Amino acid sequence: MPLPKPNPTSTAIVTGASSGIGADIARELARRGHGVTLVARREDRLRELATELSDTVRVEVIACDVADAEQRARLFDTVAERGLTADILVNNAGIGTIDAVADSPVEAEIAQVRVNVEAVIDLTTRAVQQMVPRRRGAILNVGSVSGFIPQPGQSGYAGTKAFVQRYSEGLRAELVGTGVTVAVLCPGPVHTEFVQSAGLESDGHPPFLYMPSRAVARIGVNALDGDRGVVVAGLAMKVVSRLMRLTPRRLLLPALVRQNPGMKRARV
Repeated sequence: MPLPKPNPTSTAIVTGASSGIGADIARELARRGHGVTLVARREDRLRELATELSDTVRVEVIACDVADAEQRARLFDTVAERGLTADILVNNAGIGTIDAVADSPVEAEIAQVRVNVEAVIDLTTRAVQQMVPRRRGAILNVGSVSGFIPQPGQSGYAGTKAFVQRYSEGLRAELVGTGVTVAVLCPGPVHTEFVQSAGLESDGHPPFLYMPSRAVARIGVNALDGDRGVVVAGLAMKVVSRLMRLTPRRLLLPALVRQNPGMKRARV
């Protein structure tokens, strides 16, 4: 089923909208006429984006740390208080570690579960329970090709993204016939602030695998509008991810240990 049609009282909630894929998904939705509610911790960055988009659609800004359960619990109430219903939810906010688990701070490992898993379950559940009675809605969860295979040096991050994919696929099946659709976007390497903050800017990936975040965002929104389930961004990444899934683990994992920058640091 296509995306819900834009209307003056509906909005698309986009988490992690202050930069990168999240900001570009908001831009893509606004380009298609959807009002957007921008959610992230950095209110100043959200307001810059809101200024950019507000000439064409209604834009709301909500400063919220999705790692905080109390702040998450208020998000949909705040949207309702502004006279809006959330017909679209984009769970884009994400963080990750790049270290061997033996060298990674415990809190950093747990924090990525709060953002990448707990927040996705929380916000998705709240959205679904509002959307199903209305018989319309669309949810886009941003996963990663890292979720397809184990990732030594990013074991926790890859595990959270594997969860996002399985959760989204299961939920999609649950919602058949309800008017609500779910898709999961699985990008490979993307030049974003997330890549820099996770220490991945020198990760050894060939340049041809990197995609602009705007192109990835367009693929994600197209997936929702075309009612597609799991979408890998980019032809090159589709081929590479398929090959990795077909490669026997006994051959793949040692190669990944050698390639991952987190494991390289662990061996120094």
